Amino acid sequence: MNGGHAGVRLPVADRARVRREAWRLLRHDRWALAAVVSLYCLAALAGLAGPWLIGEIVDRVQAGAGASAVDRLALAIVGFVIVQLLLERTARLLGHRLGERALARLREGFVDDTLALPLSTVEHAGAGDLMTRSTGDVTTVGPMVRDAAPEIFLASLQVAFIFAAIFVLHPLLGLLALLGLPALLLVLRWYLRRARSAYLAEGAANTEVSEELAATADGARTVEALDLASRRIAAGDAAVAQAVATRRRTLFLRSVLFPVMDASHAVPMAAMLLLGGWLYLAGTVSLGAVVAAVLYLQRAVGPLDTVTMWVEMLQRGAASFARIRGVGLVASDRTPSGAVPAGDRLDAEDVRYAYRAGHDVLHGLDLHTRPGERLAVVGPSGAGKSTLARLLAGIDPPRTGRVTVGRVPVTDLPLVDLRNQVVLVTQDHHVFIGTLRDNLRLARPDADDDRLRAALAAVDAEWTADLPDGLDTLLGAGGVELDAGQAQQVALARVILADPHTVILDEATSLLDPTSARRSERALAAVLDGRTVIVIAHRLQSAADADRVAVVADGRLAEFGSHAELIAAGGSYASLWRAWHGHGDWVEPGEPVGSGR
Repeated sequence: MNGGHAGVRLPVADRARVRREAWRLLRHDRWALAAVVSLYCLAALAGLAGPWLIGEIVDRVQAGAGASAVDRLALAIVGFVIVQLLLERTARLLGHRLGERALARLREGFVDDTLALPLSTVEHAGAGDLMTRSTGDVTTVGPMVRDAAPEIFLASLQVAFIFAAIFVLHPLLGLLALLGLPALLLVLRWYLRRARSAYLAEGAANTEVSEELAATADGARTVEALDLASRRIAAGDAAVAQAVATRRRTLFLRSVLFPVMDASHAVPMAAMLLLGGWLYLAGTVSLGAVVAAVLYLQRAVGPLDTVTMWVEMLQRGAASFARIRGVGLVASDRTPSGAVPAGDRLDAEDVRYAYRAGHDVLHGLDLHTRPGERLAVVGPSGAGKSTLARLLAGIDPPRTGRVTVGRVPVTDLPLVDLRNQVVLVTQDHHVFIGTLRDNLRLARPDADDDRLRAALAAVDAEWTADLPDGLDTLLGAGGVELDAGQAQQVALARVILADPHTVILDEATSLLDPTSARRSERALAAVLDGRTVIVIAHRLQSAADADRVAVVADGRLAEFGSHAELIAAGGSYASLWRAWHGHGDWVEPGEPVGSGR
């Protein structure tokens, strides 16, 4: 359940980067953006005509104008309403298309950033963090890009134009319209200073809930076997309680924002009716101007309500956007130098590695391979075998020392180039939703069907002959569900298709039954003949078949040589061999077999 890495989180982009990234998303469609902005401006201007024309009608009727003048102005109002409707509809249509394209680029960028993450970072962060960002955060950003941002932009334009129009009617009326603005600005400032941290905390709490659920589900058998249900329930309850607390915090922010914004509508409206009427009686403004100003204020209620409704979504979306773009802030664990490996030799020189600072699991280990040999790495659990395999495959860089392929450090090679040369295969595997052909071609996109079938035959995957649609059979959800052994054979077939010069097998056949595992190992040995094969051996028969055996104990290379040489030496490997044949347990060097350790 990866408890050793609990609490490690991927970074979050700061405000400045969020602004830059948002502009970068939009500038790809700068002409479409300019068209949307222009249409929204024209629509907002067209919306100003109605109240002004109604004020004109009032003044003209008061001056004795006839019905024909009123009719002409009424027709003009209808015309402007139609124009405003058409402009807003067109602007929204173009805006939604612009938003969907920007959202598609955001998703694609997120996938690219995720695939570029160092594997060790992904493992340390845990599945829940990435899962929450790729699902909940992306889902939250969608409405922000598609709906909230355009609606707030249009509403802000309308409010700005409406207040400008009231000032044009008369400066005193404009000042009355601004009476609710100080309270509105103060509460917005108060809200915005707290909203980002509150919504980021809510996102982090949701991530913790996902982490707890994922860890409990993945380790369900362990939880049941060790009777840990109550502890896992308690951990889940604590995560949910924290999530509820963060949601209450954001709810409190909204409970302050919304009432103040509602009050900011009513205060200027009442002042306009009372003081505007007094100004009219005093002869300072016309009745039509007062009526138009009141109508403008009434019209401003709708855009202000829109801002109120969407500003919360904008803050939530901005926090999610910061989490999404934060994935791209993780520094690469390799710096390609452009050097080209000279040969296929894979070496580890004085490597040390620690999962936690100050706790090395490898202590100055040296390992030198011969191109084309089969090397077995054996040792007790926790000796550092799998860690060594990860370093040899370039998944993790050593803390000190270096791992080289063809005398070039593996961290100097681009990951794509490295994977064409060295591949690590573990018991962890994945079958993607798609056809069997699609799953195999992940390793070799240009492979034809004959090559795919040959790879399956090499790993003894006879069951593929019985699939209903052969290579076109859909696997995964909605298709054929593979058991663990079958999925592992698909993973091994991918290795054969990838055709690297060095293959590292760490429990690669552990999910197969012993007979199938033995057949697959022999088949792999035949197919990988001529390549360097490093086997992290958990079945000692694999070590006996190897050209040389490396014995790792306590993070160090204890012995190195052929099976026969190590048996003759009578050291730790000989003890292990006797224990495996006699008792099936590891025996430390110098300890009598059957000591009961």
